[in-house]
Amino acid sequence: MGAAIDPEPAVTHPPHPPPPARRDPVVEVQAGHRIVDPYRWLEAPADDPDVAAFIAEQNAASRAVLAALPGRDALRERLAARTDHPRRGAPWRRGDWWFQVRNDGLQDQDVLWCAPAEGGAPSAAGALPADACFRVLLDPNTWSAEGTAALSGLAVSEDGERVAFARSDAGSDWLVWDVVDTASRRVHDEPVRWARFSGAAWLPDGSGYLYGGYPPPPPGQAHAALARGQQLRLHRLGTDPATDPVVHARADRPEWGFAPNVSHDGRFIVLEVWHGTHPTNRIHVAPRRDGQIGAFRPLLDAGDARYTVLGVLDDDLLLVTDLDAPLGRVVAVDLTDLDAPTPPVLREVVSEQPDRLERVTLVGGSGRDDAAWLVCRRLHHATARLAVHEARGGAYLHDLDLPGAVTVPSVTGGRHARSVHLTVEGFASPVSVLGHDLGQALTSLVTPPAFAAEEVVVEQVRVHHDGVAVPLFLVHRAEVVPDARVPTVLWGYGGFDVAVTPAYRPAWDVWVDAGGLLAVAGLRGGGEYGRAWHDDGRLARKEHVFDDALACAAWLTGQRRDEVHAEVLRGAADPEAVWTAPRHLGVEGRSNGGLLVGACLTRAPEALGCAVPEVGVLDLTRFHRFTIGWAWSSDYGDPDDPDDLEVLLRYSPYHRLEPGRSYPPTLITTGDTDDRVVPMHSLKFAAALQHAQDGPAPVLLRVDTSAGHGAGKPVAKLLDERADVLAFEAHHLGLTLRSDQSPRR
Repeated sequence: MGAAIDPEPAVTHPPHPPPPARRDPVVEVQAGHRIVDPYRWLEAPADDPDVAAFIAEQNAASRAVLAALPGRDALRERLAARTDHPRRGAPWRRGDWWFQVRNDGLQDQDVLWCAPAEGGAPSAAGALPADACFRVLLDPNTWSAEGTAALSGLAVSEDGERVAFARSDAGSDWLVWDVVDTASRRVHDEPVRWARFSGAAWLPDGSGYLYGGYPPPPPGQAHAALARGQQLRLHRLGTDPATDPVVHARADRPEWGFAPNVSHDGRFIVLEVWHGTHPTNRIHVAPRRDGQIGAFRPLLDAGDARYTVLGVLDDDLLLVTDLDAPLGRVVAVDLTDLDAPTPPVLREVVSEQPDRLERVTLVGGSGRDDAAWLVCRRLHHATARLAVHEARGGAYLHDLDLPGAVTVPSVTGGRHARSVHLTVEGFASPVSVLGHDLGQALTSLVTPPAFAAEEVVVEQVRVHHDGVAVPLFLVHRAEVVPDARVPTVLWGYGGFDVAVTPAYRPAWDVWVDAGGLLAVAGLRGGGEYGRAWHDDGRLARKEHVFDDALACAAWLTGQRRDEVHAEVLRGAADPEAVWTAPRHLGVEGRSNGGLLVGACLTRAPEALGCAVPEVGVLDLTRFHRFTIGWAWSSDYGDPDDPDDLEVLLRYSPYHRLEPGRSYPPTLITTGDTDDRVVPMHSLKFAAALQHAQDGPAPVLLRVDTSAGHGAGKPVAKLLDERADVLAFEAHHLGLTLRSDQSPRR
C-alpha cells in the first residue's frame, strides 16, 4: 500500500480561532418568502475595511492549521514534481505559420509559440516544423511580477500574420485585447478594454476583428458590475479602441450576448446569440459585401435548441444542434437567400447516434472542389470516441483509435488542411498530442505524455438509484482494494451541461499515489448523456444532482443497499464491494460543484468525513445580483420568482445550516478578486457554518489574494492551494503518508 490508514481520523482545531463574525438583524421578504441574512455585510467588496478584517482573521486561523498539518510540505513537493513536466497543446496552422501553446512545467502561465511553415499546403498530420524552429511569440509570464496576468483568449488571422490576444489579470473575467504581428513580434499597443464572455473573429483581410464588449463599469465597481448589455464591436487596426463602432446590439435584450464567427471566405458574419447559460440559443447572420457588414437577420430565432457554428461549406452553414436530437446531430442550412420569407430548412448531415455528440470540427473544404471532413467527438459513458465523416454528405468514414478511458480536450485543423492534431489525456496520464491524416486514416504520435502511471487502475461503475444510473469512475493504485476504510475523495460537478470526463490533475495523481481512492461522478445536470440528462438536474429537478452524489456516497460506503446498487462498465470493479466508511469519505467540488458540496454537507453531514466546497455558489437567493450570476437562472431558476425561490430555499447551503448541529471538518476556499462566483458566497457560508457548528470539527475559510475563479492562477498559488486541500483531506480522512515515500516519478 502507498499509505498507512488511520482508522480514527484526527480533528484539528485552529490554535487561535477567528472571533465569531458579526451578526446583523437583516430580515427581508423576497418573492413572498421571509429571508434571514445576518451576514449581508460580507457582500461588500474585499477591500471594504470590515470585510478585509474578516478575511484577515479567517486566513490567519486557517493558515495556522493548514501549515501544521502532517505531510503538508511533502505533499506540496510531490505536487510540484507532478506538475514539473513539459506540456503542449494541439498545434494549428494558419497561412504560413504554425502555432502552439506550451509550458515548460512550472511556468505560472502558458506561453504561445510560433514557427514558419516549411512551405506547401498542409498534408501529413505530423508535418510540423522542427522543434528548433519554434520561438516564443507571447509570454504572459513577463506581463506581471506576481505571475497573475494570463493569456485568456487567442484569434489568429486567416493568413497567420496577426494574432489577437486577450489578457486577464488576477483571475478576472474582464479581458484586454491587443494584436501582435507574427513575423516581427511587434505588439500594436491598441488595448481594447472592457471585453468579456466573447472571443474575437478576424475580418478576412486581417484589417480588424470583431469582439464582445461592455460599457465601462463605474469606477471601483469592475469586479461587481452586472454583465448585461454586451455589444458586438469592430476594432480596426490603427484606430483608437475608444471609437470602435458597435456592429450589433440589442438594447431590448440586455441579457443577450454575441459569439462572432466570420466565414473563411468572408461572405458571412454568423453570430451565436446566447442568453446566459440557457441550454438554447439563436443564430443570426449578416452578409458581407465589398468590405461592408450588412444588417443581421435572425436565421434560427425560436430559442428552441442549441446551435453551434462549425463554418460555411460552399453555400451551407453547418451546425451542431440538439433540435429533435437530444444527443446531437449535424445539420446544414442554405444561406443563398437570407431574405426568404419562409423558415430555413435544416438538412441533416450526420444523424443522432446512441452516444452524446459533444463537439465537431470542420476541416478542409476551403474551395468547392476541396475535400472536407467532420471530426465528431462523442461521449460513451463519459469517455471520448472520435469518428470522421465526409462533410458534404455526412457519410461515415472511420474511427480514430484512442488509448482507453480518455478525454480529447481539443482538435485543431484549418479549412485548408487535410489533417488534424488532437490532445488526449486520462486520469493516469497527462496530455499527449496526436496527429491524424484524414485522407489516409493514419494516426501518429506527435508528443508523448510525460509519463504514464501503469500501476494506476481506472475502473467505472454505474450507480443505480431512483430509476437512474450515474457513471462513477474509480481511480486507485493496483494494490488498493475495497476494505471499508480506504480514504476516498468523491468529486463532482453536475450542472450547466458540463460533462465530467477523465482528466489528469496533479492533485488527483498525488492522492491516488499516496493510497487514496478518487471517485469521480457524472451527475445529472451535466452533459454526459445529452439534453435529457442536463434537464433532469436543473430548475425544479436540481436536487436530483445532490441525490446522485449522495447515492454514490452510499454505494461507496455500503449504505442503503436496498436502494442503491451498481453495475460494472469498465475494469474488474466489484459491484458489491464496500470501499470506505463515512468517516473516511470526503466530498470536493468547485463552482457549481462547490454548491454540490455545500448541499451534501447540509443535507447529510453524517455521511461525510470532510467537505471542501471551492469557489462555490452557496447563497441561492442572491446569486443573480452580482456580475454574471443572473445568467445561471437557466439551471437554478429565478430567485425573484416565488415558485423558483421555494425550490432554491430547499437546498441553498447558506440557508439550510442548523445551529446546534454537528458538521464534518470543512475547508471553504475562494479568491478575493473572483468576479465569476463572487467571494460573498464563501464568506457568508463560512461565517454561518462556524456559528452553527456544534461538533468538534474545524470550519476553515481560505481566501486567496489577487486570485479569481481559477483560470490564470499562477502555478505557485495553485501548488499552495492544492497542498492545503490535500493535507486537509488526508488528515481528516485518515490517509497517513509514509515518511520514506518518494514521488513515483
